[in-house]
Amino acid sequence: MTRHFHGALNRMTIFTTLLVVGLVYFGAEFLEISSANIWLNGVIIGTTLFGIGLCFVQMFQLLPEYKWLFEYTYGRRKIDLPPRLLRPVAQMLSTRPRRISATTLNGLMDTILLRFEDSRESVRYVTNTLIFLGLLGTFWGLILTVGGFADLIGNLDFSDETVLNNMQIGLSRPLAGMATAFTSSLLGLGGSLVIGFLGIQVQFAQNAIFRELEDYLSAHTHAVSTEDIATVLPQINLATRELTRTIQNVSDSLNE
Repeated sequence: MTRHFHGALNRMTIFTTLLVVGLVYFGAEFLEISSANIWLNGVIIGTTLFGIGLCFVQMFQLLPEYKWLFEYTYGRRKIDLPPRLLRPVAQMLSTRPRRISATTLNGLMDTILLRFEDSRESVRYVTNTLIFLGLLGTFWGLILTVGGFADLIGNLDFSDETVLNNMQIGLSRPLAGMATAFTSSLLGLGGSLVIGFLGIQVQFAQNAIFRELEDYLSAHTHAVSTEDIATVLPQINLATRELTRTIQNVSDSLNE
């Protein structure tokens, strides 16, 4: 079971290490790209670092869940409850017999799946934020580029001998806008890809917990047989008749 956790954690570590090595190797180019718009690109880089840390935190938070599941599947019932994701399920299983019904199994699995989905919302939000920041920089840069060209063309005097020098000086603003557009898009999309990959590894580790618990509980699920239905059905019919008779008596007494 833990091989899934270690495999996902190793992939996250190797990917992050390669990312750091690449940034160090291309450090000069990365600094040049980042300095195109230091404020917006700084926000994008900071959001990416926050997302990387969040993914690793969520991965290490699965360790107690793995430990509890390992102990539970080996028949050890007097163990500490997991801290967060599996706690409601662990509390329900600690008060129930060894075999559960199919309805209870479905309810437990739905609860776990919902909690896993909720825990991944923060990573998805960080990914969407990076995409938004990249698009924001793109449109911001395009606005600066269009405005710079408009000012440049409007202020040119072609009868002046220094028109070429003025044009060269005036191109600095639209070129800076284009740099903002391209660099912010590059950093935003790159950061979203990084966080997306790490988030998938966290999801793989969570799915391993889900499948392991589902397989174990499925092996201890009590399916309702036809004999059980035949035994319970007369009791249900008798209770229905008694309820109908009681309702009829109450209705008659109210009419009187």
